[in-house]
Amino acid sequence: MLLKNLSILYGNDLQYLRQSNLSINGDKFGKLGLAGKGIDCEGLLLIPGFINMHTHIGDSIAKDATLTGSVDSKIHPVLGAKQRILRQSLPDHLVSFMKNTCHSMIRKGITTFVDFREGGPDGVALLRKALKDLPIRAFILGRVETYQDKTQLQQNQRLSDESKRTLANVLRISDGIGLSGANENSDSSLKFFSKSKKIRAIHSSETKQSMTYSKKITKKTETERALLVKPHFLVHMTYAGISDLKNASKKSRGIVVCPRANASLAEGIPNFELMSKIGCRVGIGTDNVMINSPDMFREMDYLWKTHMGLHQKRIDPKEILKMATVNAGLILNRKMGSIKTGFLADGIFIDKHSLDLEPMHNPYASIVQRASESSISAVMIGGKIIHGSL
Repeated sequence: MLLKNLSILYGNDLQYLRQSNLSINGDKFGKLGLAGKGIDCEGLLLIPGFINMHTHIGDSIAKDATLTGSVDSKIHPVLGAKQRILRQSLPDHLVSFMKNTCHSMIRKGITTFVDFREGGPDGVALLRKALKDLPIRAFILGRVETYQDKTQLQQNQRLSDESKRTLANVLRISDGIGLSGANENSDSSLKFFSKSKKIRAIHSSETKQSMTYSKKITKKTETERALLVKPHFLVHMTYAGISDLKNASKKSRGIVVCPRANASLAEGIPNFELMSKIGCRVGIGTDNVMINSPDMFREMDYLWKTHMGLHQKRIDPKEILKMATVNAGLILNRKMGSIKTGFLADGIFIDKHSLDLEPMHNPYASIVQRASESSISAVMIGGKIIHGSL
């Protein structure tokens, strides 16, 4: 397939090409500038498909079910309202609402998402069922629903043989491990999780309370302990200190921030600029569907403006857009997230004549702060138009 007369945000720096031809070879992007018959894409801007680096779509059944109370009262991995709702929900209902969320993400230009899936092997299997026959790409990071208390942490209790067997079953059908956090796992357990050959990720330093708890119980920061997993990436890091960020930059591929979720939980806004300055690669995710819509346009817009408002400093919107595309592909270590030869042909065709975008003087600002689902003409995954039309 040859796309002609197309504007493109090309390569790892999202270089703006005002008009070019782009070939699609199977499910990969081909070369620029080829001539021949093709599809006229005049008036369209192709950008990389969004990679939503952190979701919990299992709680799609509980949208806005609880808006008050502490973070733990809502999403604690054992005692939170979310867990009570999930335990009381029928599996078929969970599958139905997870499928709806996937359709919603596709329509908003999300071509890949990375889900922290609760519920052990059964939870992973339910999400696999929801994804059946859907074109969206998913990285499912499962977990063992075993959480150690304060005494077990201080005694450095090992992961039980039963939990190890459950973990093996999780890893057999998932893409890796997505741990709730270091505060629910002993050092010994965290080190055991680090042996996995698949993707390893963990929540860390999301709240002041979790940071305080870690120091009180273990004499270490939450991130120090989270790094025992040898994670490929950490999620949140809203309250991580300078030394923690430096260690994260050396010992992981990056950090994934979820600003709207943090704000919804009244837990502050992550300082992604500081993370970047220290050397961390930063991605972005929408987090729990229970408290947040899976919309990367809204996520980027919120982070960009809130960060500038808090720190009274201008931020290039291109850097925000990279977090949702290029950086995410690099954190996952996959040939995705960029429009370049040999990379997966996942992209969003933006209508440059959309009422909210025209005239488009700065394509990066237009996408980050003005574009929305209504600006999308088509969504492409693996070289196929799976939503909209050209």
